[in-house]
Amino acid sequence: MNDLEQRLKGAIRAVPDFPKPGILFLDITPLLEDPALGRATLDGFREALAGRRIDAIAGIESRGFLFGMPLALALDVPFVTVRKKGKLPWKTVSHSYDLEYGSAEVEMHVDSVRPGMHVMVHDDLLATGGTAAAAAELIRKQGGVVTAFSFLIELAFLNGLDRLRPYGAEVVRLVTY
Repeated sequence: MNDLEQRLKGAIRAVPDFPKPGILFLDITPLLEDPALGRATLDGFREALAGRRIDAIAGIESRGFLFGMPLALALDVPFVTVRKKGKLPWKTVSHSYDLEYGSAEVEMHVDSVRPGMHVMVHDDLLATGGTAAAAAELIRKQGGVVTAFSFLIELAFLNGLDRLRPYGAEVVRLVTY
């Protein structure tokens, strides 16, 4: 475990039985309240992504916006929002995907990704990988290339990496549980 991962694990608060019994929620708000650790987190992402072509970052609603937008600014690339169906005000492209119990749909504006753009998908947490894969499909539908995925936290026991492997993109995560 590297120093940044140790610092992040020290800041991330484990909250048992939230939002329902049996769930251990990993609360990142203590990290967000620590400006020095927030900067170190951004630096950790930038270092892990160094040398990769990234033309835009697609952040997944809403916690993927927290570090996705500052990272896009640091890399001087556009930030693209991936939102739940019905939340974007203009023409959209959408993708439906299955959840453990039911389904969901995400969207992005039709002009957010141009053909050939190399786009990184960012979110705070990699669990089963369904939402990240759906975001990748939105990028593909517009002719973009998924160049990487990045997450603050990976819950390795849920095997989300398996769902992302077909995209052939590197997966960066700063903390693994």
